[in-house]
Amino acid sequence: MPKEDTPLCEILESPEFPLLSKEGDVIIGGAFSIHSKITQPPLLFTEKPTPLKCSSVNLREFRYAQTMIFAIEEINNSIFLLPNVSIGYRIYDNCGSTLTSMRAAMALMNGDEWILGKRCSGQSAVHAIIGESESSSTIVLSRTTGPFKIPVISHSATCECLSSRKEYPSFFRTIASDRYQSRALAQLVKHFGWTWVGAVNSDSDYGNNGMAIFLAAAKQEGVCVEYTERFHRAEPEKLLKVVEVIRKSTARVIVAFMAHVEMNNLLEQLSLNNITGRQFIGVEAWITADSLVTPTSFSVLGGSLGFAVHKANISGMDDFLIKDFWETEFQCNVTKMDDVTKTCKENQDLIKFKDYDDDVAELRVISNIYKAIYAVASSLHSILKCSNSQLCEKSMEIKPWQVVESLMQVNVTIKNGEQVWFDSTGAAVARYEVVNWQRGSDGSVQFKPVGYYDASLPPGQMFVLNTEDIIWLGGSKELPVSVCSESCHPGTYKVLQNGKPVCCYDCIPCPVGEISNTTDSNDCKKCPEEYWSNQNRDACVLKNVEFLTFTEVMGKILVFFSLLGVLLTLIVATLFLINKDTPLVRANNSELSFLLLFSLTLCFLCSLTFIGRPSEWSCMLRHTAFGITFVLCISCILGKTIVVLMAFKATLPGSNVMKWFGPAQQRLSVLGFTVIQVIICILWLTINPPFPFKNTNNLMEKIILECALGSPVGFWAVLGYIGFLAVLCFVLAFLGRKLPDNFNEAKFITFSMLIFCAVWITFIPAYVSSPGKFTVAVEIFAILASSYGILFCIFAPKCFILALKPELNTKKHMLGKIKS
Repeated sequence: MPKEDTPLCEILESPEFPLLSKEGDVIIGGAFSIHSKITQPPLLFTEKPTPLKCSSVNLREFRYAQTMIFAIEEINNSIFLLPNVSIGYRIYDNCGSTLTSMRAAMALMNGDEWILGKRCSGQSAVHAIIGESESSSTIVLSRTTGPFKIPVISHSATCECLSSRKEYPSFFRTIASDRYQSRALAQLVKHFGWTWVGAVNSDSDYGNNGMAIFLAAAKQEGVCVEYTERFHRAEPEKLLKVVEVIRKSTARVIVAFMAHVEMNNLLEQLSLNNITGRQFIGVEAWITADSLVTPTSFSVLGGSLGFAVHKANISGMDDFLIKDFWETEFQCNVTKMDDVTKTCKENQDLIKFKDYDDDVAELRVISNIYKAIYAVASSLHSILKCSNSQLCEKSMEIKPWQVVESLMQVNVTIKNGEQVWFDSTGAAVARYEVVNWQRGSDGSVQFKPVGYYDASLPPGQMFVLNTEDIIWLGGSKELPVSVCSESCHPGTYKVLQNGKPVCCYDCIPCPVGEISNTTDSNDCKKCPEEYWSNQNRDACVLKNVEFLTFTEVMGKILVFFSLLGVLLTLIVATLFLINKDTPLVRANNSELSFLLLFSLTLCFLCSLTFIGRPSEWSCMLRHTAFGITFVLCISCILGKTIVVLMAFKATLPGSNVMKWFGPAQQRLSVLGFTVIQVIICILWLTINPPFPFKNTNNLMEKIILECALGSPVGFWAVLGYIGFLAVLCFVLAFLGRKLPDNFNEAKFITFSMLIFCAVWITFIPAYVSSPGKFTVAVEIFAILASSYGILFCIFAPKCFILALKPELNTKKHMLGKIKS
């Protein structure tokens, strides 16, 4: 323990000194990675560790420190901002290490004084801290200074994790959070149709958080990631693994959410292994870094597309960063060219500082530092109650928490016309340029703006791209393709491949009757009832309407046989009419024969009503005409059968039955049987008549126009009644088939009824099983077949005798007294 009278400062070890400093009324701290590498000695805990050694000057970070000094000097020379108040600065070098960032943070928090010739720690004199550049170092800095309410304003730490006001209540940044950039990256990838991408990120807070947001947004956009790899700048083995993964991958697009240093390391390895042909999508950390442009890098990164911080215009910045630096570093003068003053021209090619002016012309990240200094100065101006009429209250003691509260309210337009303000998370509004790596006319690499992203604009106007200005990898104007599976064309739908991401699928044709009319459809949709899928399955077309027409072959054949039946019937009627007074015609009840021939004519003609487009009237006519004409026909045959049987009974001794079945009774029986069918038809048409119907069930690809039965009971009642009369007629004729005469008409009626019943019995299963228009054709065939059967069986033998054997047309022959 130290003695009580020993000053505390005497026992302190050597403190951390700032790399650049200047005293002032108020002090702003700065932390930058002016050296990018650090040599850390082994910690043996047995002896005092040797000091950390920093190496490899990072000129980009050095420019950031110079920009901070430039902005402070500009404000000190201003009569409008903090008049009569000088701003000092203390800038520390963290050497690109979080360990050194902690030391810098402690040094910035602890003010120092000279006491008894020793450097001692006292109360903090820093009112705000500018830095750091990387998110991980900024997290260390913000967590260290957070409990003391010392504001930290970063110019390029974009990790979304820093948006938490609970964890980082005094953190601000003049750049947007990666929440916007990561989502914009997903939208950019989706915009160009890349659904199969690779992803590489820095193994740091910046890379890991940014990539996590991108992956979530990509999933929402329907983009699949083939691989996600990460590495740290101090892990060369992991870097080699990442390079090998990229080599073996099938994704042609790589999203690189990486810090500048890791991207440089990856670029070197890809160039060494000659891995090209990948379209890189980058972030603001590296997409506009001139230091990545080397003689071999364009073969890898040429055509790269990414988001960059907007350019700025800061007058005097170029001269300060370049002219003043050269004059100080090499004790030369840029403008004077006399013999006394050494010129800078002879030192311009020094390798160590050859890229010092990189990024100066574009002033992207540099402008964020410039805005950060002005934000702090505006806050101090408000706290010190400065105004044009009176000077600032210099004697007023400023607490860091006051600066924090003032920064939350700051809203100022700086010298170059840009507006500086912070949102509720302490970040600036998200505004990016979309830049493209291209070769200029002189062969140099240019970062050409091809669009922009502005989160402050309405949703439809946030993202704008000039696709025609983009040059893709290999100098091509043709958009590269990066998909796991080719798009499914209309007419097909996607089926996922087992064990693979949703972007890997097979394209399966839509089933018959279903379509897909968009690319990459997940399923097919059924066509409406009266529509059907076309051959390509990409559109619904009206189904073909099918019905039996007069113009088709089948219709013509049926019409021919129908008219032929009518013609034959008329020929028979004519032949009977010519021979009406002959024994054969008279013996066969000429009145019923002519009525039968008339009914057969109607039967042949009624088949024509089944052909043609069904309508309301044709549907009612075809079924009722069929039912009534056939009942009339069967009634006539039944009457003839009864007459034959009664005539045989009348020849028996003592029989007088014919008086009960004379011509009048025959007419009444035919009329009675027919009226019953007419009543059935009237009831059918009254209760539920047949009607035209579009049948879409039997044949899915066609609409069958048919006549629905309306009431099935009515249809089967009509058909059943015909069947009943036919069976009755058949039974009676069968009983009289062996009557003793040469010309036994009962025998012919038996055959005709046998054919009639056979036709209509086979009609039922054929009618039920026939598809489409063939159902109607079967019905017409049954009508014609049964009509021809009656015509030939009953009248053919008579016509044979009348036309070819007139000598047999005698009464004796009819009675069987003469052998045939």
